[in-house]
Amino acid sequence: MSEKTPHRRPATFKLDDPGVVVMAPDETGRPARGTVRITPESDPSLLPVPMDAPLVPARRGFRWGTLFFAAVGGLVLLGTGLGILNLVEDLFARSESLGFLGLAFAAAATLALTVVIAREAFGLARLATIEKLHLRAAEVLLSDDRAASRAVVADLVKLAHQNPQLARARAALQNHTDDIIDGADMIKLAERELMSPLDQEARRLVSTAAQRVSVVTAVSPRALIDVLFVLVASLRMIRQLALLYGGRPGTLGMIRLMRHVIGHLAITGGMAASDSLIQQMLGHGIAAKLSQRLGEGVLNGLLTARLGLAAIDVTRPLPFTALPRPALADLAKDLLRKRDDEETL
Repeated sequence: MSEKTPHRRPATFKLDDPGVVVMAPDETGRPARGTVRITPESDPSLLPVPMDAPLVPARRGFRWGTLFFAAVGGLVLLGTGLGILNLVEDLFARSESLGFLGLAFAAAATLALTVVIAREAFGLARLATIEKLHLRAAEVLLSDDRAASRAVVADLVKLAHQNPQLARARAALQNHTDDIIDGADMIKLAERELMSPLDQEARRLVSTAAQRVSVVTAVSPRALIDVLFVLVASLRMIRQLALLYGGRPGTLGMIRLMRHVIGHLAITGGMAASDSLIQQMLGHGIAAKLSQRLGEGVLNGLLTARLGLAAIDVTRPLPFTALPRPALADLAKDLLRKRDDEETL
């Protein structure tokens, strides 16, 4: 029979008591009978730093680059304004009617520039709101905070308020806001109700863009035309996905989205996805069925689909939890099925 250690009753003692033995964490051995063993915890400040920890120093000091570009931009604006002012004065010196015409053009240009700046600022703010909403939802999925989940759902309903296709989903979701549901489950419920139709439309947009790129690059005689068409198709696809999920990106917003999408591809290993794409193509027998030019078109379409999947992750206001993430293999099947249908015709 194995001996069982008897349970010790709660007791108080002093550290300078002779019956208290302080032992190191790595010290082995059994203390004498009737003594109390104490093992102090290691000081976190004395623990060794792991070798794989990112040693990125914090940025300190004044940002001289920002000051330089801000100063150059201010000088350009002052020079442009002074040039326009001199032009209007010269027009008034020649003729009063020409002066008023130049003044009207300057006022129209100023008004248009103000509207463009306001739209760009609104688009950037909308993209920032979606990004913060995504991060907040991810935090709620970890913390399971019920109050925070209600706040996230309320902001999500406001974001989807302008989409008439989500009217029934918004009503169904608002009926559950007062129910006793945990925070993580509430986020999953919101994802199923609001994101399901949007995800289906997003997959259709990505599949359509990939098929269009595949067809055009397969029949295009020039490589320059291929590059320009892929660039235009990718920008259009990313903009459509952003609009679908509630974003209103302008020119600066599209630049920011492209930067985030490329960064997402780099983090998830998408820049090195060509090997897996080629394996998928060979697995479907493409090398034996298609010509070299047609195979290049299919590969370009698959790369466009990979870019679209990264854009979905960036523009989607909620992370994928309750719903399955769109897979590249499914889009590849759609692309290859369409290619087989074209070959049959």
